[in-house]
Amino acid sequence: MKNIGQLMKQAQQMQSKMAEMQAKLAEAEMSGSSGGGMVNITVNGKGDLKKVSIDPSLLNADDKEVVEDLIVAAFNDAKAKVDRFMQDEMAKMTGGLQLPPGMKLPF
Repeated sequence: MKNIGQLMKQAQQMQSKMAEMQAKLAEAEMSGSSGGGMVNITVNGKGDLKKVSIDPSLLNADDKEVVEDLIVAAFNDAKAKVDRFMQDEMAKMTGGLQLPPGMKLPF
């Protein structure tokens, strides 16, 4: 029974660390850019869009499709940074614990 008590204690610690990580993710902001910095997107750690900045020189009706593509590319860049940040935070939290294939945190 001693092992079960220790396992429960570890689970509670993990749950507490998960809550801390989720709060940290909500506060974190990552920026992505495209078009040589002509389009910038800022998202929070949950992937919610917070800000879009477009260089005025792109605001031409003939460049509509280019601007749309640059916005998508900048968002994808920012989202990739959020994903890397989350993976780094998970690695810190789990202390390098290797999870079984297909098992992901948070549950």
